[in-house]
Amino acid sequence: MAEEAAAFPDVVELSSGAFGTLATPVPGGRVPGVAVRPDSVEVGVVVRFGRPLPELAAELRRGLAPLAGGRTVHISVEDVVAGLGDGVRARG
Repeated sequence: MAEEAAAFPDVVELSSGAFGTLATPVPGGRVPGVAVRPDSVEVGVVVRFGRPLPELAAELRRGLAPLAGGRTVHISVEDVVAGLGDGVRARG
């Protein structure tokens, strides 16, 4: 799900959130920006400035819902950045 979320046109990168809680432990590390819970999946994103955030979050939610295994998908917009052209990724 992380790769699919990061591939959305207005998503600059995934974010673990201010306290690093948006992550899922996996063997050998963790998947930052996606927190899989029993009843929900929360995805933290940094987005490109320009579109209304509720519209963008709804689009992400609809696109990721089929991958959530019946869980509710929550989108957490952690930051909005301006000045990044198409194809340019923020550096973390």
